[in-house]
Amino acid sequence: MDTQNLRAFVAVAENSSFSTAAAKLHITQPAISKRIHLLEVQLGTSLFDRIGRQVSLTEAGNTLLPHAQKILDNIEFAKQAVADLSGEVRGQLKLVTSHHIGLHRLPLVLREYAEHYPLVDLDIRFMDSAEAFLAVQHGDFDLGIVTEVDSADTQVCSKTIWTDQMHFVTARQHPLAQQANVTLAQISQYPALLPERRFFTTQLVESLFAREGLQLQINLSTNFLETIKALITAGYAWGVLPDSMLSDGSLAVLNVQGATGKNGLSLTRNLDCIFHKQRQMSNAATAFFELLCQQNDQQT
Repeated sequence: MDTQNLRAFVAVAENSSFSTAAAKLHITQPAISKRIHLLEVQLGTSLFDRIGRQVSLTEAGNTLLPHAQKILDNIEFAKQAVADLSGEVRGQLKLVTSHHIGLHRLPLVLREYAEHYPLVDLDIRFMDSAEAFLAVQHGDFDLGIVTEVDSADTQVCSKTIWTDQMHFVTARQHPLAQQANVTLAQISQYPALLPERRFFTTQLVESLFAREGLQLQINLSTNFLETIKALITAGYAWGVLPDSMLSDGSLAVLNVQGATGKNGLSLTRNLDCIFHKQRQMSNAATAFFELLCQQNDQQT
């Protein structure tokens, strides 16, 4: 079974489009159609239903897809393993992270990595931390950099790279910002703007309020911290954000007292690098992981 034909099949299946798949593989649309035709002839069945401009997998196509993806992944693993024997840091590094980490934490790391290892083809995908964890768990990526995920999966290893100090914040004109100290009970009287409840930060905040018998008024949820910051700045609600987003001084940081009267109540969350224990780490992944660990050493 020709791997070029399999690549064409996977590309069309993932993009639901012959033209888009052709563009991504840098070949013409007639060429990709020919490869799909050859594969269908070889298998003796149709792989796609073509109705107008709509392209969808047939039952046979759906059956073939995971096997084709695994074959292509194994070929890439084999090529990388052979290349790694030379000791050179080259090949592809597949990395997954969140938009927030990619924006606020990774730029300097990526710049240094590109300078030291120009032969590495870096493939970065962005998704929320829970989805990124599952993608690493399924073996789709070499490394993930995510907000810590509560999981008992022993096949996914993690190393804390950064620790975010989280702060209760409001717009500077918000009533809570006019007080030198506030309590959780006072905060609970105003609407909150937080990520969805499946996210670690929101679970952390909810558990903190629940321990004091308080309920949150979450009137709106969004998974993008940059959007949350913009809405809080506009005076919409209070929220909890990492200190890496507060350097511009656009928000008021609240000095929160707990029920015990302790001042300066704050929260922390870890940003972890994760990888699958059974996925062999390439030279490219090892070099990136070591660079991340240096960031952890500098923080501590």
